[in-house]
Amino acid sequence: MKQDHIRNFAIIAHIDHGKSTLADRLLEMTGTVTKREMHEQLLDSNPIERERGITIKLAPVRMQWQGYTLNLIDTPGHVDFGYEVSRSLAACEGALLVVDATQGVQAQTLANLHQARLHNLTIIPVLNKIDMPHARIEETREELRGLGFTDDEMIEISAKTGKNVDAVLTAVVEKIPSPSGNPDAPLRALIFSSIYDTHRGVVIFVRIVDGSIDFDPVLRINCMATNSDIAPIELGTFAPAMTRVERLDAGEVGYIATGLKDVKLARVGDTVTYGNMAGTKHEALVPSREPLAGYKEPQSMVFLGLFPLSADEYQDSREAMEKLQLSDSAFTFRPVSSLALGNGFHCGFLGLLHAEVVQERILREFDLTMLATSPSVEYRVTLKTGVDYHKLGFTQNHIVSEANNQARLLTPERSDGGQVTVAIQSATELPDPTYVEKVEEPMMQVAIYSPKRFVGSIMQLAIEKRGEYVDLVYVGDQAQFTYLIPLSEMIVDFFDRLKSVTEGYASLDYEFFDWAVAKVVKVDILVNKEKVDAFSFLVLEAAAVQRSREIVDRLAAVIPKQQFEIPIQAAIGGSVIARADVKGFRKDVIQKLYGGDRTRKDKLLKKQKKGKARMKMVGRVEIPQSAFFEVLKRNS
Repeated sequence: MKQDHIRNFAIIAHIDHGKSTLADRLLEMTGTVTKREMHEQLLDSNPIERERGITIKLAPVRMQWQGYTLNLIDTPGHVDFGYEVSRSLAACEGALLVVDATQGVQAQTLANLHQARLHNLTIIPVLNKIDMPHARIEETREELRGLGFTDDEMIEISAKTGKNVDAVLTAVVEKIPSPSGNPDAPLRALIFSSIYDTHRGVVIFVRIVDGSIDFDPVLRINCMATNSDIAPIELGTFAPAMTRVERLDAGEVGYIATGLKDVKLARVGDTVTYGNMAGTKHEALVPSREPLAGYKEPQSMVFLGLFPLSADEYQDSREAMEKLQLSDSAFTFRPVSSLALGNGFHCGFLGLLHAEVVQERILREFDLTMLATSPSVEYRVTLKTGVDYHKLGFTQNHIVSEANNQARLLTPERSDGGQVTVAIQSATELPDPTYVEKVEEPMMQVAIYSPKRFVGSIMQLAIEKRGEYVDLVYVGDQAQFTYLIPLSEMIVDFFDRLKSVTEGYASLDYEFFDWAVAKVVKVDILVNKEKVDAFSFLVLEAAAVQRSREIVDRLAAVIPKQQFEIPIQAAIGGSVIARADVKGFRKDVIQKLYGGDRTRKDKLLKKQKKGKARMKMVGRVEIPQSAFFEVLKRNS
């Protein structure tokens, strides 16, 4: 296929601005999908995407239009899935920037525009939803002019009705450049996504940058980062279903079914070239020596524990996690053990929405209900000079240092003047305060966009969340805030409260800024003077008492009564900072007495008191699963 007749482009926008609807219209107008096969959100194949009305995973599709091959990649809009957008843009030469004419430029509009410009893409601004009665077309045009676009570049459409969508296709062909790869060079293909198929193994989505690949049973390809040779079992394109082809040329987007069972051998961001074919008819094909620029590994921002409700489901849960990781490279997990909850997994996510989606997939796809602990973030703990981190249970993998805001491994010999900094992701990992020099928490640079009438409410919320004011700019009726806010304050209810105080009009985007020193303490929860590790949490020292009271009161309400009184305590080290009691059952032992003097009653009451004291010493409190659900659920 001639490269000058190929156009690779993505659709980028803020959440709910109409990306998936525009993709549906493009599929219809190009005849890629018949009207009988057409339904809303066609490229959102996951049921969770359909129900929530959001795109979670990028979706490529090939279309034909007036002799041109158009490779479209639909991208997510939610901030939690920004890593999917960056991977999509690396496979394209252009992008459609869709802006909702009723809302104007929003947080993710700017974030995605910034990413697209970093990739040097040709950007076509598209004003969507112009058919809506409250569309602000002129105001939205003015906002786009402020971003450097001219009126001639803007295209006004209604993706819902199809009005003027043909102008978008014309602009894609005329304005977006064709791929610039060398078709005669050795094969180089960029892996920009992957899925797992039961029959075909790991299926990698690739953009052929240089050279070409023909399907042949004796052909071998090589993933350069892992140096693993693979015999492909199928080549194909997306139409939008996977469609088998015999050849992929330079500039094309397609897939290669590898037959692999281990996704680690074909990682996203790797470069595919020719493998070792000595002794075959393809031995003249020379592999490339220079890999393509890959992607930054997505860094987990939110961590929580997932525990199966039954010990019998542990192995099934582990297999489910491994299969999910094949299709979601940003999801990480490692086995952990809890005295209270048994064996489970410590999992890392990009945000709370990402965590919710993974839990929902585990339930739907594998029929497993997992108990989730309270979410936490990663903290940096600098140990005092001379402290042996091995004795505290840390390994070499825990050690980090700052170098351009990126974590890097240190050797014990070079540990910044004898002090070692370790990364912790749960309360159980925080060492005793006597070993700790300082604790640092991640700070996020947050951009908030809202109508200016909500400025006061947003500033009040930011103050409550320990936000540090940076900037406030007015653009027409819109206010654009910039704050530095600790990630630990954002992961629970910040987004919900922001939507509440702004009547749903605000949007936000955030990215990691830096590490800041914080007075963080570990609070242990003791039930009948026994520590329950599943309830331990890290909290800012100033908020420790209030948070502890909430937890012990909630526990006291859900733990069943016993024959003896149960003290529930919250403690920092050896100091108890909050307490609540579950009163014991009280049997009326003197009810049967119908006469006699007072000494008979006192004797029975004294005997009962001794029995309760003995039970309190030897009795064990079994905390029911419902109590863990009630206390650990994030929306409590």
